[in-house]
Formats: sequence, structure tokens, C-alpha cells
Amino acid sequence: MLPPSTLYHYSHSYAASSLKSFWFFIPTTLALLTSLFILFYIYYTSIIFTIHHQHYNLQPTFQFKSPSPTLHPNRSEFINTFKLDGYELQSQHGLASQASSKESNPVGNAITYGSQKFDVFHDKDIFVEDYKEMNRSFKIYVYPHKKDDPFANVLLPMKSEPSGNYASESYFKKALMKSHFITKDPTEADLFFMPFSIASLRHDRRIGVGGIKDFIRDYVENINRNYPYWNRTGGADHFYVACHSVGRSAMDKAADVKFNAIQVVCSSSYFLSGYITHKDACLPQIWPRNDNPSNLVSSIRKKLAFFAGAVNSPLRKNVVETWKNDSDIFVHHGRLKTPYADELLGSKFCLHVKGYEVNTARIGDSLYYGCVPVIIADYYDLPFVDVLNWKSFSVVVTALDIPFLKKILIGMVSSGEYLKLKKNVLKVREHFQWHSPPIDFDVFCMVMYELWLRRSSIPILLEAS
Repeated sequence: MLPPSTLYHYSHSYAASSLKSFWFFIPTTLALLTSLFILFYIYYTSIIFTIHHQHYNLQPTFQFKSPSPTLHPNRSEFINTFKLDGYELQSQHGLASQASSKESNPVGNAITYGSQKFDVFHDKDIFVEDYKEMNRSFKIYVYPHKKDDPFANVLLPMKSEPSGNYASESYFKKALMKSHFITKDPTEADLFFMPFSIASLRHDRRIGVGGIKDFIRDYVENINRNYPYWNRTGGADHFYVACHSVGRSAMDKAADVKFNAIQVVCSSSYFLSGYITHKDACLPQIWPRNDNPSNLVSSIRKKLAFFAGAVNSPLRKNVVETWKNDSDIFVHHGRLKTPYADELLGSKFCLHVKGYEVNTARIGDSLYYGCVPVIIADYYDLPFVDVLNWKSFSVVVTALDIPFLKKILIGMVSSGEYLKLKKNVLKVREHFQWHSPPIDFDVFCMVMYELWLRRSSIPILLEAS
């Protein structure tokens, strides 16, 4: 038996050791709990903006009733009749209405194949109800400027007709300024629009590409001094629109714009530090076109897949090198010998491959000519992804799938999946076209809907008492 002094020594040492271990594990446990909380917060905030549109228990059809004409007293009345899936529909007072069938769907019925994969919308019933509310109540205030402002040329209104790769920026602004969404009373506005044009700024010799960052910084400071609205939310209820790739770095000296304001941009890659998914929104790069291709439905599509474009990225180089000698996948770099439209009309799938930027006009081109888009662009925040189910009308693959592309696409053709995708392409193409004046559910209205969704998640900063 150990003497009492020895027992006391051992018990004291053991207690001291246990106490040290206890104090060591407290910070470790707290660090672990903090890490778990951060992971949970990231997961929760990533789904909170889209869960409203992720209910997949859909009905096969829905009926849409036109609101009363007094719904939009400031909107000029027009009636546009078009056909969709054999049903004749009318758009009156800016909202589509049922015309000839009890089962007609103004925004496209989901294909019923026993699988929700081919539903065009995540939840079309919620979308249409929200859309009606947006048309009724959504208001935007545009910051004005004096006509004699020395930089009035880079602000609204747009003088020339939109054209080319960056037409989406101009088309959106023209449509917005003529729409019923505009209010002259800033107190009733849901969002505030900063109407500077990145495309115009880069061509102004006084500013140029190198001076855009300073111009934006000074512009934001100016509206901050002269108006009280920016400080209410830290700029979170403000937005700007840009399609040129220069816009990606234009906010480097205006951090509040980059991290707080809504950026409606074509360069919508969540790999870029300046673009924040769910806060910002994708503006599709769509060429203005007036008429539909005459042989859109009847065109015989003999080629499996098609791509044409400059080899200006490792991704495009990989595609060209892998498939340049293939007899089913046609890839071209440089000038085409045949009309671009004929190639799109003659192909089942059309490849969208990232170049200098993740955004190109090829998605809009593919849909316009009835060709199923194949999107090979990692980290691309697809247009209208909050509303549209891209799996129902496109093929989204990663860069690692390039060697297996032919096998993937042939498998879709042989299984009949291609026909389902193609049918949905014809349904969604209306959402990727500009009209003047805009019609319901076209690209302008879809971008407005994306903005409307974001206005509900803007925090209001309480002023210190």
C-alpha cells in the first residue's frame, strides 16, 4: 500500500492533468461548433433564394386568367396573338390570356413523360402568380441627370438602336424606360437604377477603359451625397446593367456596388470574385432579331453537333483538338464557308464553349434556331435559373466530359431524350428574344422578374437613434 504522501502526489498530478486537458478541449470544441455553424449558414443562405421555386409537385396544366384592364393604367394596350403548342393565345395589357383551349398554357406546358426532369419550369404555378404580382406592383426609380451634364452621353437615354454582341444592355434600358415599371416618385420605388453604360464609357475618350473605375466611384459618391436612398440599404436596393466584359472589373473602386448592389451582367460566372450568385443576375447575351426562321420546325438536322468560333481559350482549344476530324461533331475555327444559320438549323446539338468570357451569344443563337444547346462552361450562372429548369431543354456538361461528348449526345438521340429536349427548346425560345415593345415572358420581362425576386431579400439598415 502506497503511503499517504505518495497518494496525494499522484492524485494532485492527475487532477492537474485533467484540468489542463479540460481547458485544452474547450477552445477546440468551440472552434468545431463555430465551423459547423458557418457551414450550416452557407448552406442555408444558398438555398433560401431558390427554395420558393423548387417545389416539384406540379400539375400537368394550369389556367391563367387575365387581370382587369385597370391593372396597368400607365401601360399602353396592345394585343399580340401567337401560337404555342397548337393553342392560339392572346397577350392583352401585358399579360397572356387564354384564347382557344381550356388547357392552354401561356408560358408553355411541361412535357408529361412521367418524369419531372422535362418540366420547363421549376414551378410554373408559382411563377405565373408571382409574375402577375410583379406586373401589378413592381416600381423602379431611375436616377436622373441634367441634359447639360458633360457625361450625359454615357447615361440614359440610349440614342442609337441596339446591335451586336452587347445589344442586351441597350435593349433592356430602352424597354425599361418605356415600361409601366418606372416611377418618378422614389418613395414608392422597390429598386433604384443607376443608368450608366459600360459600353458607352469605354468609347468616351475622356474616360476609356482605364477610367471606368474612377467614373463609377465618383458617380456612386455623387448619388450618395444628393439622395438619401443609398444609405438605407448600403446600396442593396440599387442595380446597374452591363453586358460588356469590361464591366467585370468596373466596380473595383466601388466596393459597395460590387458587394451590395444587384449586378445584372452577361459575365455571370460565380468563379469570378465580383459576381455573387443569388444577389446578382444573369443578363442573356441575345442578338436582336425580328422574324422566326422560316424552316424552324421542318429543318432536317443531319449533324449531331456543331461549334464555330475563335479558339481563344484552353476550353475551346480542347474541343477543337478533340473533335476536329470527327464525322458527327463539326467544330470550326475561323471564318465559316457556309451560312452560320444553316449550320445551326442543320444540327441537333449546338455547343456553347467558354471563350474569353463565360458568356457568349451562342445559347441565344441555339434556341433561336431550334438547336439544343450543349453548355461546356464550368461556373456559369445560367440565365433565369431561378425559374427555368435547364435540364429540360439543354445539356450541361463539364470540361472533363469533352472526350465523352459524342457518346453522351448519341445516347440521348437513341433514347429519345433529344426529342424531348428539342420540343422544350421551342417552348423556351420566347424567353430569349427581344421585342419592341416587350411582350410578356420575353427576355426583358424575365430579367424584370429576376430583379423582382431579389427585391424581397434586401435588408433595411436601421438608422441609429
